Amino acid sequence: MINISRLWAGINQPADHLRYGLHSKPGMPCAPTSSRTRRPIVVWNITRTCNLRCVHCYADSHAENYPGELTLDQCFAVIDDLSKYEVNALLLSGGEPLLHPHLPRLLERATARGLKVTISTNGTRITQQSAQLFKTLGVAYVGISLDGIGAVHDRFRGVPGAFNAALRGFKLCEQVGQKTGLRLTLTRHNVQSMPQILDFIEREDIQRVCFYHLVPTGRGVDVAALRPEESRAALDMLLERSAAWHAAGSTRELLTVTQPADGVYILLRQLREGSPLAEQTRRLLSWNGGGANSSGRGIANIDTQGYIHPDQFWQQVTLGNVKTDSFSRVWDASLPASAAQLNELRGSDDPAERQKKLTGPCATCRHFALCGGGYRTRAAISNGHWFGSDPACYLTAEERAMQL
Repeated sequence: MINISRLWAGINQPADHLRYGLHSKPGMPCAPTSSRTRRPIVVWNITRTCNLRCVHCYADSHAENYPGELTLDQCFAVIDDLSKYEVNALLLSGGEPLLHPHLPRLLERATARGLKVTISTNGTRITQQSAQLFKTLGVAYVGISLDGIGAVHDRFRGVPGAFNAALRGFKLCEQVGQKTGLRLTLTRHNVQSMPQILDFIEREDIQRVCFYHLVPTGRGVDVAALRPEESRAALDMLLERSAAWHAAGSTRELLTVTQPADGVYILLRQLREGSPLAEQTRRLLSWNGGGANSSGRGIANIDTQGYIHPDQFWQQVTLGNVKTDSFSRVWDASLPASAAQLNELRGSDDPAERQKKLTGPCATCRHFALCGGGYRTRAAISNGHWFGSDPACYLTAEERAMQL
């Protein structure tokens, strides 16, 4: 996750201690000793059932019930284990998590155990009652998915009226003071709507926005990813808008997800333009480590059947199952079945040693220590093995060879 607001505009953000190792203010959480030792953020797909038919759904969800999902007691056991393990956050996703029959009880259990809980939802099922429940229980954040304005979003989501329903859900959360933001996936089908999306964010005074780079898995394999020049243009647009918001006094949090190369691109622009923030950006990216410290280390996934994966998009790799083993034991590589895979995926603490295993452009890129070889999940899916290069990296050969 690249925090544009922090790197490009220099705005302090709530999770800087986790992303960049910055010392927190009094009363705020302390920074981990290193990005390699962070407890993970756990994305938990609590149900596969969904009321929409999104064209890029990595879970390939439909409006039906799926057998084998965790029982309430099994869910409680997972929550208790994650709490004792002190994961950095628990993100409840789906499918559509608001369709889970026991969502209120899961939220109550998780927040009572001290977990930082966020919800990833399409927003269409949020009611005044559920919004108030989120606020009352102390849900940290509700992320509502949006992929365009009006009809563009509806086409992505496969259901007419999805945009208006999502916007209504956002406003209901806002009305009760629940921290809420938007999640968007960039593809060639909606990148042309970027100016309208950013205008909408500004007009509605939305305070947190995450732009995901497409990961081609599930139904997403049939969605057209951005060309390199489109990725660069999209990021340039986000940087310009972030600067404008900062100049206007806004502290809006603008992030990109699933593309660590965005951080290198920001640094290269800062160096080229003589930004006083360039050295700080270099230091923060170096601490973070990019993709090398993300999937399988800083991010984890539990799917609807209880299987544990390196992240929510990399469900082809299975490390264990919470029905038979605790998440904490699996993630600590305490079990022989998961230890070999996790140790190979995580690799050496030395970036140079990790880079030696890679093939393709990432193997010779001078910025590997900052980027970590891009988004490792997309690289694995594209190449058929763990150590290929990220096909969505849009840096030119000249930029990859540039001495910083």
